[in-house]
Amino acid sequence: MSSKDVKSVAEFLTADFEYEMQTTLRVIEAVPTGRLDYQPDPKAKTGLGLIRHITLEDEWMLTSIADGRFPNPPDDSDACGIISPADAIRRYKERIPTALSRVRALPAEKLTANIDLLGLVQLPAINLLAMAVKHSVHHRGQLSTYLRPMGGKVPGIYGPSADTSH
Repeated sequence: MSSKDVKSVAEFLTADFEYEMQTTLRVIEAVPTGRLDYQPDPKAKTGLGLIRHITLEDEWMLTSIADGRFPNPPDDSDACGIISPADAIRRYKERIPTALSRVRALPAEKLTANIDLLGLVQLPAINLLAMAVKHSVHHRGQLSTYLRPMGGKVPGIYGPSADTSH
C-alpha cells in the first residue's frame, strides 16, 4: 500500500471513530445511575464495568497506536476515578479527541509499522486502528443491550430505536 493510500485509510478510520464517538457518548449518557451494578450474567461485566472498559480502552488503544507500543491495559477499578456515567463522559470528551488527533497525525511509515499487542498479535498500526473502531462499537453494543434492563431507554444508534421513534 502506498503512503498516500495508508494515509487515506487512516483518515477514513479516524473520521469513522470520530463519528462513532458521538453515538458512544449518547449510549453512556443513557445509562441510569441507579443500576450500575446490573450484570446480565456472572461472566459479564457490570454496567459500570462496561462504561469503564469503553472509556479507558478507547483511550488506551488510540494512545498505544500513537505511541507505537501497548503497555498493560488500564486499571478499571474504582481507582480509575470513573464512578458514574458523568465521570466517563467527562473523561471521554477530554481525552479521546486528543488521542485520536495523535493517531491522525501519524506518518505513513508509522501507520504501516507492526506493533505488538501484549504478545497476542503483531499487526500494522493501521490494522490496530481498524480494530480499535470495532472494539469500541462492539462494547457500546453490549452496553446498549443493558439499558432497558437497567431501567433506561436506548437512544438512536444508527437510526431511531423503539424508545426514540414515535
